[in-house]
Amino acid sequence: MATVILVRHGRTTANATGLLAGRAAGISLDQIGRDQAALTGDRLAAVPVVGVVSSPLERCQQTARLILDRQAGTLNAQVDPDLTECDYGQWQGRTLSDLATEDLWPVVQSQPSAVVFPGGESMAAMQARSVAAVRRHDAAFEAEYGPGAVWVAVSHGDIIKSILADALGMHLDLFQRINVDPASVSIVRYGASRPSVYATNTNAGDLTWLSNGTHAGDAPVGGGAGQKAP
Repeated sequence: MATVILVRHGRTTANATGLLAGRAAGISLDQIGRDQAALTGDRLAAVPVVGVVSSPLERCQQTARLILDRQAGTLNAQVDPDLTECDYGQWQGRTLSDLATEDLWPVVQSQPSAVVFPGGESMAAMQARSVAAVRRHDAAFEAEYGPGAVWVAVSHGDIIKSILADALGMHLDLFQRINVDPASVSIVRYGASRPSVYATNTNAGDLTWLSNGTHAGDAPVGGGAGQKAP
């Protein structure tokens, strides 16, 4: 199938102050976040992506625009609510230092599959809808553009961590082992037998090898020779 580049939005004013923004309106990229997203756009400029799908929240749409501005052609970002941030309910708008005193905090750290945020969403439901969305878009892009298609999903830290956990075959309770920094790039290809994870949480490096597409058939014993640059 196609290859998805998972991009987290750049740093926001809330990230900089330790605030859990959740789905609150008006949370924008700060200057550092804009610079981060622009750098990611520069990295992806060498990759002819066939589409960009974004969370509806402003910070993701800003990041998507900075990526699209550096692509050839006239692509527009699609918006998918299933890629939006977790609904943190009553936790939204509070500082992380304050939330760390809650009884639910250690459960979020060690057993996220059991977490339902008060007045909000369960982390299991968050993973289910975001994984389903990525797989749905991936199949659609592959059907339209062929198995060599590369597309971008712009979303949020916990969303991307949960997608990567699924692709890696990890239980959701282990997903806190994965780090996803602002404006970072992770790469997954959904093959016929299993997903292949090509990168996680990268913020530098050449991506021109993606122009040749990726192969997610049988895993090469010993690791293989790697991807070839065009």
